[in-house]
Amino acid sequence: MEYILYCDESIKRGDRFSYFYGGALVKSIHLEEVNERLGFFKIQKDINTEMKWTRVSASFLEIYKAFIDIFFDLIFESKIKMRVMFQQNEFSDKIITKLPSEKLDDSYFKLYYQFIKLAFGLIHAGIGEKVYIRAFFDQFPDKIEKVRSFKDYIYKLQFSDEFKRAMLAIRYEDIVEADSKEHLILQCVDIITGAMNFKLNRLNLIKDESTNRRGNRTIAKEKLYKHIYSRISEWKPGFNAGVSTGIDNDFSNNWLYPYSHWRFMPKQ
Repeated sequence: MEYILYCDESIKRGDRFSYFYGGALVKSIHLEEVNERLGFFKIQKDINTEMKWTRVSASFLEIYKAFIDIFFDLIFESKIKMRVMFQQNEFSDKIITKLPSEKLDDSYFKLYYQFIKLAFGLIHAGIGEKVYIRAFFDQFPDKIEKVRSFKDYIYKLQFSDEFKRAMLAIRYEDIVEADSKEHLILQCVDIITGAMNFKLNRLNLIKDESTNRRGNRTIAKEKLYKHIYSRISEWKPGFNAGVSTGIDNDFSNNWLYPYSHWRFMPKQ
């Protein structure tokens, strides 16, 4: 058995929220079906280009809704788990602004490490036998040395007591950078993570300076966000996108939940 992680991020600073990390986890027994269903949709619709948040437009809105519907159907069939992590500037800036520049430069990978280690509740994922984790990361915007160091940290997770108890193992060669054009699951992660960044930073309210009206692309993106939110609400009515998803005093829900958000709060 393998758990395959597909991870994407948006590190641009927003007015209200920053450092968005998104990830999807698929068990190896479901991977072929997941890719076939997403791929068949693109074949049906004769879509040969990558689907991503920045390409959402009014003319392709219904296509994107239908594509994401397949992804959420798979989530609610327990074939995918989706997680989104972010920081709220109001709280994180009080600490981050005090960091020396070298530590601030390292924050991208340090946050990514926390996301992989904790967001999916992997330490609660034990099935009584060894399970390997494979991780596909959208291409890193950093130097080779830092990427290598990050991969070392991810590889060494398996030697922690928590990962040992859960019988989780990681092969170094299974920690790879991936081209999202070649991975449909990564494309879905990009769309959902982008939608959350869009809404939480109130980009849906931006107006064109020349017309004082919102552009067609902005309106289309807002409609897609609302569609995504409606699917999440099928599982969690009243879902609050801007806070950590409650776990009902049961840490195992960090693993069991099909979808959740984590508002990361840096420590002093």
